Amino acid sequence: MKNEILYVLLPDFAEHEIAYLAEAINCDAQGFKAEPKYVNRIVAADMEPVRSCGGFRVLPDYSFETMPEEYVALVLIGGFGWKTSLAEQVVPVVRDAVAHGRVVGGICNGASFLAAHGFLNNVRHTGNGLGQLRHWGGANYTGEHNYVHEQAVSDGGIVTANGSAALEFARELLLLLENDPVEAIEMYYQFNKAGFCALFPGRTNDDRKE
Repeated sequence: MKNEILYVLLPDFAEHEIAYLAEAINCDAQGFKAEPKYVNRIVAADMEPVRSCGGFRVLPDYSFETMPEEYVALVLIGGFGWKTSLAEQVVPVVRDAVAHGRVVGGICNGASFLAAHGFLNNVRHTGNGLGQLRHWGGANYTGEHNYVHEQAVSDGGIVTANGSAALEFARELLLLLENDPVEAIEMYYQFNKAGFCALFPGRTNDDRKE
């Protein structure tokens, strides 16, 4: 389907890094969206369940061999699998996505993987620190001059973030995909960043009983 967002999960992926984005795609403040603009789909090496860092097992919708040719965005979720031989199967997938102008996201080690294969050399980007990008990228990484020490960065259709920036990562992708009005995206971000009590001060126990 043309409106699908594909999340690439490798074994021992970081489940918190997918949560905010996937929720905002599928839900709003009232619950499930009646007609979401996009559809979340999971891609993995095969159709076997993929285990997260926390021990959850997620069933893929597609394997690398069965994933659709047309989709909206490709999102690499971080974790401990991005330096394994299995991760090398993702290189042609990303290369094809970039060649066709699709949105690409990489968070935590997903961003380091992008750096390691030269995908960040010509765009402003961030990640788990410049040192890690240099270490992972070696000679393939020549984008130091484009590194920005921020939580999340969006440039040229590629969104990157460090592993503590799942919420900022989601915001940048939501804005790039125009998933909701800008005001709604910002409210979603602030609600989760600042928290209920900061945004709605002054409520007491008596108020909550009403």
